[in-house]
Amino acid sequence: MSATMTGLSGDGVQAVSIGAAKPVGRLADRVFVGLLWGCGIFVLVLLGLIIAMLFHGGLPAFRAFGLDFLWTATWNPVTENFGALVMIYGTIFSAIIAVVVALPLSFGIAFFLTEIAPPVLRRPIGVAVQLLAAVPSIIYGMWGFFIISPLMAAYVQPPLIEWLGPIPVIGDLFQGPALGGGMLTAGLIMAVMILPFITAMFVETLESIPPMLKESAYGVGATTFEVYKNISVPFGRTAMVGAIMLGLGRALGETMAVTFVIGNATRLSASLFAPGATIASTIANEFPEAAQGTLKLDSLLALGFILFVISFIVLALSRYLVRSNLKS
Repeated sequence: MSATMTGLSGDGVQAVSIGAAKPVGRLADRVFVGLLWGCGIFVLVLLGLIIAMLFHGGLPAFRAFGLDFLWTATWNPVTENFGALVMIYGTIFSAIIAVVVALPLSFGIAFFLTEIAPPVLRRPIGVAVQLLAAVPSIIYGMWGFFIISPLMAAYVQPPLIEWLGPIPVIGDLFQGPALGGGMLTAGLIMAVMILPFITAMFVETLESIPPMLKESAYGVGATTFEVYKNISVPFGRTAMVGAIMLGLGRALGETMAVTFVIGNATRLSASLFAPGATIASTIANEFPEAAQGTLKLDSLLALGFILFVISFIVLALSRYLVRSNLKS
């Protein structure tokens, strides 16, 4: 039984039914909610299918080599003896270099844009940082191969080898010939790539700080550095941790830029200048040559599954750090 409303118009009394519209509105709402549920479930299903594909494809390699696959440094397609240690080491090491280099630069750029830069410079520099994020990774790779690697070989690596190479323990990081490429060069290229992502989140975090807090600090005589150290960083610490972990996750999966400059040598070395390999670069280099049904293809899929696990660990660690900061 539907309700009606009566109203006066120029032609007289007009009855308007409002009950008839309710079933239509409820049906549309149910369809809308169902579509939202479908979108959410689609993400879980898609993620599950990717994990299942990688695990199922790499299962023969795990069966053939067992857990030794994780800490074996040999990668020999001729003898079909494969191990992931070199690639795991290269992936983590190069990503850490990228974050170590990009983090202070991101802090400096973000604080300059939000506190120091005059309006005439703030917008151009902000746009330039955003444009860095839009550059394709293969362009970064070509830039690194043709520009950065020769500069590293000519002006950076030789003095570092001469000055730091003889130092005990630390000198192991600066051994070998100055080839230009290697782990350090790959880390520097990735640092430039993740710089705009981290910087953009830092800028948003710093801009969200209530102006009253900073003005109060300046009012009692705090310097710019003291405001940055005691007000800005503590207030935005949680978001900044998330930004850093986002940059780390971005660096872990980088492929083409790293492939150009890392050297793609499947051997283990502690030197920053030695050629190496990451999981992503190894898959990119050798996947086209891997025949269907071979142990090499299975090992490459196993590497993909390991990279997914590493990324998941980084995500879990970031959520833990964020929650720890929120509690503190």
